[in-house]
Amino acid sequence: MINPLDAIEDKAFGKLQIGLIGYGTVGQGVVKILRSNRTAFQKRYNAEFNIRTICDRSIDKKRIHGLRSVKRTKKYQDVVNDPAIDIVVELIGGKHPAKEIVEQALRNGKDVITANKDLIANHGLELFKIAQQHGRHLYYESAVGAGIPMIKTVSETIAGNAYRGIYGIINGTCNFILDEMSKKLCSFDDALAEAQKRGYAEADPTLDVNGMDSTHKLAILTFLAFQRMLPVKSIYTEGITDISHIDIAYAESLDLCIKLLAIAKESKGGLEARVHPTLISKDHPLAAVHGVYNAIYLDADPLGKVMLTGEGAGQMAAASGVIADLINAANAPNNPMYCNHFTQNQALRPRRIDHIETKFYIRIHAVDEPGVLSQVTGILGRAGIGINSVSQQQHDGALKAVPVIMLTDYTTEKVVRTALKKIQKLDTVRHKPVAIRMEKL
Repeated sequence: MINPLDAIEDKAFGKLQIGLIGYGTVGQGVVKILRSNRTAFQKRYNAEFNIRTICDRSIDKKRIHGLRSVKRTKKYQDVVNDPAIDIVVELIGGKHPAKEIVEQALRNGKDVITANKDLIANHGLELFKIAQQHGRHLYYESAVGAGIPMIKTVSETIAGNAYRGIYGIINGTCNFILDEMSKKLCSFDDALAEAQKRGYAEADPTLDVNGMDSTHKLAILTFLAFQRMLPVKSIYTEGITDISHIDIAYAESLDLCIKLLAIAKESKGGLEARVHPTLISKDHPLAAVHGVYNAIYLDADPLGKVMLTGEGAGQMAAASGVIADLINAANAPNNPMYCNHFTQNQALRPRRIDHIETKFYIRIHAVDEPGVLSQVTGILGRAGIGINSVSQQQHDGALKAVPVIMLTDYTTEKVVRTALKKIQKLDTVRHKPVAIRMEKL
């Protein structure tokens, strides 16, 4: 018996022929939305789409419901070299062969949609130039924030504003882990295990928890806001693996919270770009972003402060961003893509993390003996680091040590790191000190 949906889908329903490369979680979500919303897209946007070819290295093992007439292949060349395909959707991730796929598709006169943050952060300028040379567009809304319209907002929706700063919670895994630690006062490992159990973290969560996922996204946002594409390696990156429930609890006592923030802002004639755990006031809107939600907080002139938030990961969230790009491609084939420029503001020099000033939260595990605290504060004092407060927590029985927590005045990263290296060498200090930056937003 023929499924009515199969009969419908077997009819080409597109003005635009799509080649989909990567039929994983997001790719399957894209197909679901195109099937279920076909009529709505036709009526509302005058947009018609036909999936002509699906390419996946495991295509033989995957079931594709309702698209019996669609071509299936393991070779991406069958997609990018097909003259009948108008738009290539790349959803395989990574730099290679994604770069070759996007480049060849653009050179063959096809628009391209990708959700690949790694690719755009590392090779975006080169690909934007190729797109312009061949009169095509490269869309990448889902590369940052999945379906949240971060790319379009920064590059187009509030165009005409000058950006003073961008502050983002742009990794849902880390936000969930820190949120879980805050609610349950559990360890990082326990919170990570819960994130993996719920499907919010990969079996290997390294790129999330070490901050690199956020760094790729920040590189893209920095380019759009400040016309400066920084090399990923030049963006200071620090993950959340050293954060303890002690830090979470102490932050709570000060009416603060810890978030993994991606920060880009102009200061002292240069450009700061950094990703690290950050203490912020619980009164700030970013503090209310919980679980796997993402957010970006924009400080723009003349608009002022504005925040976008929503689910930053998941099948349908990411697929939604891809669909938005498809609709834009269908309705604006001759319009310029504001986020495809490739010139840079070379005068805006990146500022090294060593020279950036913030206040710091410092945690040191030290033996509870007379004179130990004076040794620690002496090192900080000789470095010129002003101490605003000192608190001694309950004994850590396993280490036979006590956590000592200090809040500093404004000081540079280099000065703090140099002082902490000296403190770590003290016989009375049990393990590496933890320093968390404090940001006044």
